[in-house]
Amino acid sequence: MSDVSLDRIDRKIVHELMQDSTLPVAQLAERVGLSQTPCWKRVQKLEAAGVIIGRVALVAPEKIGLGLTVFVEIEAADHASEWREAFAETVAGYPQIVEVHRMAGEVDYLLKVVVPDMGAFDAFYLDFTGKLPCRNVTSKFSMERMKATTALPIDTTTA
Repeated sequence: MSDVSLDRIDRKIVHELMQDSTLPVAQLAERVGLSQTPCWKRVQKLEAAGVIIGRVALVAPEKIGLGLTVFVEIEAADHASEWREAFAETVAGYPQIVEVHRMAGEVDYLLKVVVPDMGAFDAFYLDFTGKLPCRNVTSKFSMERMKATTALPIDTTTA
């Protein structure tokens, strides 16, 4: 199911679940203007189509001892498929890397790394750069998280 085939009700369901995935079906159905059974069938259809890819608890990193967020810019050593495959394997092995983006422009990849403190980041950095040759690695430290959301800006007013 592509975004073009989502009708207004599907978009409302997705919007509501992005706000709170623990909503009981009865409450979700009421919010989107359906009865429970059709609402649940739509949720199942959205999951089967890969629109809804998971339901998770959002956790404040600082509350669980992960007080440092670092954005790491990577310039690839080369652009051969072998390096890209090694990069993908390497980043998959680090739970501290919570996001990886392939970029356009001066930087090839952007990593979001979440660790307890500077010492933990230094250990991560030394280990990571020892495993993978990179042309350049630049770290940018987050001073304050001013906004963080997983909810995407879906239009609930159009079909």
